[in-house]
Amino acid sequence: MKGKPTQHKSVINLKETEEDNVLNLSLRPRSLAEFVGQGETIENLKVVIAAAKQRKEPLEHILLNGPPGLGKTSLAHVITMTMQAKITATAGPAIERAGDLIGILTNLEIGDILFIDEIHRLSKVVEEFLYPAMENFQIDFLIDKGPYAKTIKFNLKPFTLIGATTRAGLLSGPLHSRFGIFYHLDFYNPEDLSLIIHHSANRLDINIEKEASMEIARCCRGTPRIANRMLRRVRDYAQVKNKEVIDADLVTLTREALGIDSNGLNQIDRRLLRIIIDTYSGGPVGIEALAASLNEDRQTIMDTIEPYLLKAGYLKRTARGRMATEMAYKRLGLPYHREKQEEFL
Repeated sequence: MKGKPTQHKSVINLKETEEDNVLNLSLRPRSLAEFVGQGETIENLKVVIAAAKQRKEPLEHILLNGPPGLGKTSLAHVITMTMQAKITATAGPAIERAGDLIGILTNLEIGDILFIDEIHRLSKVVEEFLYPAMENFQIDFLIDKGPYAKTIKFNLKPFTLIGATTRAGLLSGPLHSRFGIFYHLDFYNPEDLSLIIHHSANRLDINIEKEASMEIARCCRGTPRIANRMLRRVRDYAQVKNKEVIDADLVTLTREALGIDSNGLNQIDRRLLRIIIDTYSGGPVGIEALAASLNEDRQTIMDTIEPYLLKAGYLKRTARGRMATEMAYKRLGLPYHREKQEEFL
């Protein structure tokens, strides 16, 4: 399989500025050796890629699952570069009709990679159209209507589909089963995040002390995207205050100015926990009621806010809804009544 220039068609995150997205691209790792964290996943990928190269075959289809900002898109691009392939990137909501997918699939060459972000948001029609493409590298499309209708089979060149999702449970069984490789990306520990911050600082030509990078790592919710965003904001403060080296005090100053506490909880996290505790007596509360009280989309709560609060132990899910934990009460400086909470469990 010959190497081809990598084609980037990355989907823009509407919550970030264009400058943020350009910088995110520049800070992405360029090889598996540069990819920090997710050790088990990376080691497995090295074996899978080496085996595919030896057989001179495309990789099996890969599904990447995990909360936003953990490196699913970056990993897809690293896999592409390691395989010396070309990538075509799109998102589930962008493929509205089967015809949109036909154009993408028929333009893929042997060994090319199709990356679909938010693959769980594909429409049912498009998803069913994808089954034979993944399994047999064929697509069936209908010509004419009524008594003159006939199905035409079109053979595709063997390709690899990499799907990324924040909610693997929303994928249908048939689609999920067609992925040969499945990896779950988890939140990063502070040590790995500190390494990522140092790598990013070097690329941005920023001087940062080790303790400062650890201070950022501790307050970025275990997420590299947030760590890089925080690094850029600290750089802004350093520039305005004419500081050539970023130290821990400057990180603390920036963090407090942004309303982020030492554990990474931001204003909306604390507001969500306060609503559960104050309005709903600590819970349980359903997601719809919580979304209405918080004035946020339920999808945003489930995909962006909840995962870290659950992982960090500030929130728990029960059959009756969300509940604030004892740790959440302590973090907000509120009294915790164990007996009252245990009656709901």
